[in-house]
Amino acid sequence: MTMTTGTTTRAVVEGLLLRIGEGDPERIAELYAERVDWELNWPEDAHGGVATPWIRHRATRADAAAHFRALAAHHVPGQAATQIERILVDGADAVVLGEIRQTAAATGRPYRARFALHLTVEDGLILRHHVYEDSLAVARAFAAPVPLTTGRPASAPPAP
Repeated sequence: MTMTTGTTTRAVVEGLLLRIGEGDPERIAELYAERVDWELNWPEDAHGGVATPWIRHRATRADAAAHFRALAAHHVPGQAATQIERILVDGADAVVLGEIRQTAAATGRPYRARFALHLTVEDGLILRHHVYEDSLAVARAFAAPVPLTTGRPASAPPAP
């Protein structure tokens, strides 16, 4: 029996989600094509920031593994959860809707962010990985603390 494109797409997406839950970046990356169209829907000036280095466009399977390694390195182990609300499949395309819960390692702040993940699967490999998430929630969790005495970030110059 042969699998339809939609069935194959769903199987790959479900396999990806399972591997992400297991947390092994190399096994996750095995599901990506050598060349991948990878985008994170964040403001371009925030890509590759010191606090959130995993936030940037990627292009290869090796980049995918690096993404998941960096993501793990900047979050508190054991303090993460993902709720998948729906997986929508149309041929080679799938959209995963859900919410992530993480804790920023640098600040200890927990956050929740709703997301939509658009994936395209061809020949059993992921060719497109586009993430749309609540970037403000993530940015706030990683932001430097604001001193209570001034209401300004610690690095901000004094008001004139």
